[in-house]
Amino acid sequence: MRWMIASDIHGSNYYCEMLIRKFNEMKADKLILLGDILYHGPRNDLPKDYAPKKVAALLNEYADKILCVRGNCEAEVDQMMLDFPALGDYAYLYLDGVTVYATHGHHAGEDAPPPIRNHEILMCGHTHVPKCAEHEGFVYINPGSVSIPKEGSAHSFITFSEGVFRWIDLETNEIYKEYRA
Repeated sequence: MRWMIASDIHGSNYYCEMLIRKFNEMKADKLILLGDILYHGPRNDLPKDYAPKKVAALLNEYADKILCVRGNCEAEVDQMMLDFPALGDYAYLYLDGVTVYATHGHHAGEDAPPPIRNHEILMCGHTHVPKCAEHEGFVYINPGSVSIPKEGSAHSFITFSEGVFRWIDLETNEIYKEYRA
């Protein structure tokens, strides 16, 4: 099974369309969204082609393929626009034998991990910076941001298949980081 993992779309129709195009090209089975889907948030500038209604409509076409956790920018009104659950604070996922604790990262994250078991993956968004770091007892993985990357990082997402996480530049399709779980 091929998984696509993305975070922090922040209402950018331009980058959401690009992400969905990659999802289809890669023939991914499921899309995991790590929050901050529709709203740009007061600390961020408006992303390119800010159109939350269009983003909601586009993602709703894939509702049966999306697993989503709530970001710090999600509210009940966002759930009214989305045809898939988007307000859970976290999800436990089993990706081809790998246990993943998925959350946005604003409450629990790399520096304040939730109570997870040894050798699990802690997958977060929120920082807009792609990262993979091994810690005592867990591995922290962040796909970066689809629409508002920070610290000079690329617009990015992750794929996971056959036990390997791959960070991919959304604009160039370049794989720039890998981690074997």
